[in-house]
Amino acid sequence: MLKPWLIDIQHQLLPNLEIHSEDPFEPIVVHVYPKPWKLVGAGNYAAVFMHPNYPDMVVKVYAPGRHGIVEETEVYSRLGKHPAFSECYHAGDNFLVLRRLTGVTLYNCLQRGLPIPRQVIADIDLALAYAVSRGLNPHDVHGKNVMMQDGRGLVVDVSDFMKSEYCPMWDDLKQAYDRFYYSWIRRLRIPGFALNVVRRGYRKWKKFRRSRHTIQSIK
Repeated sequence: MLKPWLIDIQHQLLPNLEIHSEDPFEPIVVHVYPKPWKLVGAGNYAAVFMHPNYPDMVVKVYAPGRHGIVEETEVYSRLGKHPAFSECYHAGDNFLVLRRLTGVTLYNCLQRGLPIPRQVIADIDLALAYAVSRGLNPHDVHGKNVMMQDGRGLVVDVSDFMKSEYCPMWDDLKQAYDRFYYSWIRRLRIPGFALNVVRRGYRKWKKFRRSRHTIQSIK
């Protein structure tokens, strides 16, 4: 017998959902979704929805043409239960049902002027070390994919943890925290457009660094 939340997903959410991936480097676009479902957020692969009748879970729906759900399912299987990560309750062909994590992303903390204590950074470090111990490779860990809840750190997105190459994002974020996150900055509200400028600038710098490393390795 199907659980009520699974029936609502299969017969209410999915048939009335229109999402598209218009740019592989930008969040997918959600055009239509049914009420009373709420859009929680959108990443480069999928959009996340919540139903008010099931507040402790979310549904992550992959956009057409976007791959990775098999790998993400495997990631959650390896992680098991850990306080800093979500948990997968069900895996469908193009969606996952996950335990809902509540809090504020570090990106939104900067927008809202909410101080980010060192404990949050330490918690995320320990969580990523745990992921490594489970045979995973933390990848694409940045300010929109990690969260603060009651002064503790959570990792929201693990969809790329099966990739093999090294990803410097978390190390770079920690370095920026140590070098630039002064006490007088912590309660400043940084506008979204300014954060997007930093985000795009970082992406270009990362590409430049990667290409320079490739050239040096050829010499």
